Amino acid sequence: MTKSKTFAALAFVVAFQPSIAISQVSTIEDFTSNPETRWSFFADTVMGGKSAGRAQFLQNADTDFAKLSGTVSTANNGGFIQMRANFSENPPENSTGIRIIVRGNSQRYFIHLRTRGTIMPWQYYQVGFDAPADWSEIRLPFIEFAPSGSMMRTEINPQSLRSIGIVAFGRDHDANLEISEVGYY
Repeated sequence: MTKSKTFAALAFVVAFQPSIAISQVSTIEDFTSNPETRWSFFADTVMGGKSAGRAQFLQNADTDFAKLSGTVSTANNGGFIQMRANFSENPPENSTGIRIIVRGNSQRYFIHLRTRGTIMPWQYYQVGFDAPADWSEIRLPFIEFAPSGSMMRTEINPQSLRSIGIVAFGRDHDANLEISEVGYY
């Protein structure tokens, strides 16, 4: 095949190749402008548990962020500390997951999503992630979120999201997690 025919064939393939959908990032929270009015802290003490902690909203080197810290204890049927915010609007139609920018103490943490179908306090969709020591972007696909119980839909409906929880959960440990951004991708 001559050079011109090869170039023409290549140009045809490129011109008629299906377009690749590039996922757009949409920020839900960047922890500026009074985040304490949007986020609440919860611990298992509401149910008699022994965990203790807090959510703080800080700034360091021009980065605004939230810090979830404390001690998670499974004593007395406990085992969580959490910071949670309600969603003000549905994610963009083409969103495929939750995007967070975090750093921490190399421990496992969780995102809990609640929908219009999660009525009871113990119902949520959960996915775990490990928080590295340096600021890192983590993408958590909606398809990886698992229901907390068998009486729930097996797949999350992103268009019915009501709230997001950032959670230290399920085992005895010290939590130290910082989050600078929450969004969709």
